[in-house]
Amino acid sequence: MNGPDRFEAYDGHDGEDGHGDRAEDGPGGTDPGEGAAGTGATAPGQRADGPGDEQDPARQPRIPLPRASLEDGGQPLPAPADPGGDVPPPPGPVPAHAVLKSLLGAWALAACSAEEATAVEEHLGTCGGCADEARRLREAVGLLQRPDSLDLDPGLRTRVLETCLERRPPRIPVPDWAAAYDAETARLDALLQDFGDAEWHAPVRLRWFRSDESTSRRTTVAGVIAHLLTVDGMVAAALGLDDPLGQVPAQDPTPSARTEAYWRASHFPPTRAVRGPWREQSHNLVRTVSFTGGGTGRMPISYGEFELPLHDAMLDRAFECWVHAEDIADAVDYPYDPPSPRHLHRMIDLAARMLPTALAQRRRTGLAAPAAHRHLVAAGEPGRSLRLEIEGSGGGEWLIPLDSPAAKGSAEHEVAHVALDGVEFCRLAAGHVPPQEAAAGQVGDREAIRDVLFAAASLSRM
Repeated sequence: MNGPDRFEAYDGHDGEDGHGDRAEDGPGGTDPGEGAAGTGATAPGQRADGPGDEQDPARQPRIPLPRASLEDGGQPLPAPADPGGDVPPPPGPVPAHAVLKSLLGAWALAACSAEEATAVEEHLGTCGGCADEARRLREAVGLLQRPDSLDLDPGLRTRVLETCLERRPPRIPVPDWAAAYDAETARLDALLQDFGDAEWHAPVRLRWFRSDESTSRRTTVAGVIAHLLTVDGMVAAALGLDDPLGQVPAQDPTPSARTEAYWRASHFPPTRAVRGPWREQSHNLVRTVSFTGGGTGRMPISYGEFELPLHDAMLDRAFECWVHAEDIADAVDYPYDPPSPRHLHRMIDLAARMLPTALAQRRRTGLAAPAAHRHLVAAGEPGRSLRLEIEGSGGGEWLIPLDSPAAKGSAEHEVAHVALDGVEFCRLAAGHVPPQEAAAGQVGDREAIRDVLFAAASLSRM
């Protein structure tokens, strides 16, 4: 028996009474081994829950041994259950191979739902045949997109053509002096290819410099292309091609007079229909000068008030095409890059070679007063000169004779030095920047510098 001062642990066997036999509860609920106390008596070490209700030792609760804490063992704690959260749905069945293969086209076009795209991409990681097919479909989708040539490097076309011509030289090459015109007309045509009616009728203001004053003329994008068509027509007519003016009479054989005559003869303002004739004429010009060979580059082209040899006239047309392409791009709020450095250098060289004649013309008209120390020199002899330094893309240095167009520029007779950015100088020569506002580094004879800057602006015309 258990005494009041002893505790005998329960070992999992059935309890025994003091005589070694298990007590059985009788009908009256008494245990013969409980002693003479009878009903209601409780032996030491036992508990009664109530009258006539005893606890069976076999059903007494076990005391568990102490366990190590999960926090002390360094293991991550389980995430707390969210009784109010939604139970995620069980994953659905994986689509069959044939179904996933049929979705490859839609996946390449990004037309699948999120679930379909996930299933296809997981399948591509395990199926080599479908992965190859998906790659080919993605490449085909890239070919379906329209090429956007507006944001390309201006020199990319030249580099591609040079690479092609190195591998297979053309039977009839384009002369170097016509390459700039070929490139600039192609760039402008790429700008026009996506224009809608609103862009074709967008207002454009043509600007140039005349009699030491800025002049402008309001027109539209289609009107600018019509202007290029009629002025390029002067070169086309000299080469025996059709004149776009036809029988329309012009007041003077000048670029501005021909343009005004074309605009007046149109029953309606020019529209997108003018793009076709302009582009066809530009192709014909390049093709014609290529067939005639490089020997015709000296043929004179009349501009009414002056003449230029054919090779310079083609550079002049390339320069004006770029300038007016920038006018159009500004009107539709689109960026437009300058020409490639090689072509830009040729355009700057043309303007620099025309400066002595422009200076002489301004002196004859009284726009540039002769300096007190000015003196004439024999043709080909060195005279007072200004060093024109063009920085940046397509730059270089030119010595501009100041006293006579036939004089030779000389570093020993340099009296002034002007430094300008290449694009800034071209915009000055196009009449888009007033001479007073030209950002130039200037050293030397101020009067000579002013004469040269104003002469550069006087090269501009409509």
